[in-house]
Amino acid sequence: MTDKIHLDREHLLHLWRQMLRIRRFEAKCVELYQAQKIRGFLHLYDGEEAVAVGVAAALEPRDAIVATYREHGQALAHGVPMRPLMAEMLGKREGCCLGRGGSMHLFSREHRFYGGNAIVGGGLPLAAGIAMADQRLRPGAVTACFFGEGAVAEGVFHETLNLAQLWKLPVLFVCENNLYAMGVPLAESDAETDIWRKAAAYRMTAEQVDGMDPVQMEAAARRAVTHIRQGQGPVLLEARTYRFRAHSMFDTQAYRSREEVEQWRRIDPLARLRQWMLDNHQANDTQLAAIEQSVDNEIADAVAFAEAGTLEPLDDLERFVLMERVVQEEAA
Repeated sequence: MTDKIHLDREHLLHLWRQMLRIRRFEAKCVELYQAQKIRGFLHLYDGEEAVAVGVAAALEPRDAIVATYREHGQALAHGVPMRPLMAEMLGKREGCCLGRGGSMHLFSREHRFYGGNAIVGGGLPLAAGIAMADQRLRPGAVTACFFGEGAVAEGVFHETLNLAQLWKLPVLFVCENNLYAMGVPLAESDAETDIWRKAAAYRMTAEQVDGMDPVQMEAAARRAVTHIRQGQGPVLLEARTYRFRAHSMFDTQAYRSREEVEQWRRIDPLARLRQWMLDNHQANDTQLAAIEQSVDNEIADAVAFAEAGTLEPLDDLERFVLMERVVQEEAA
């Protein structure tokens, strides 16, 4: 895979469509949550879509992803089908985790999507472990590990970066810096607010990227993936981004102003790319409307599939508490 981007019309439309799928999937999830069809916690990716889509465009099916509990975007961008994702959101047995994981714990072994992790920073050592296994069993594969800037305050961030660099593990660390660790402004928790600079302590290659632009995200991710596949060690990307919605559905957002949110909405990655394509004659309103209709149809189909799904019987409640057998496979 080359680290250059071919910005033809087809690729631009693909990036926009992928971001639109995430945005509208989550908008539908809000409706289902308000209708009490989705239970528990719901953390939305609204505004951050360019990060997942840009990074996913630089990855291959052999690559793995470890995400946070705000992971709907990464799952969709990495190819996990929408039907089992929506069924999982509704807690149905047809979901990607048989309804056991819900919004915060999406997982797909087939697509090498390893969560969905509810512990802040918890995915970092998991990503290192997957990368270490791949280094020996699946040479050339990369593990992309997404985490928020709040995870940088955890000791495991520093421990993982140190070992990853020491052992030249094939990990792409992607810090989704949305400026608030739940509700604490970054400047009030970190003396160094440029997260990418922290990688220097481990002599790791790092870069800060505009996380509101999928093209810049993809370009940076491709540079990083090329570096990693060549055996030169891990890379840290700090994506400066912003979530338009609250931290979760229970968040009153007392820590930020409406004016700040509106200011960031002016560089909405979807609207930004859409207007650029129109201005540069890479797309027209008819083409974009057709894509919107296609995405709406996909979502409607996923919702119908999920709502027609089944709930796990109570007799199976104790399943998966212990492993019935150990599964060990050779790498493909």
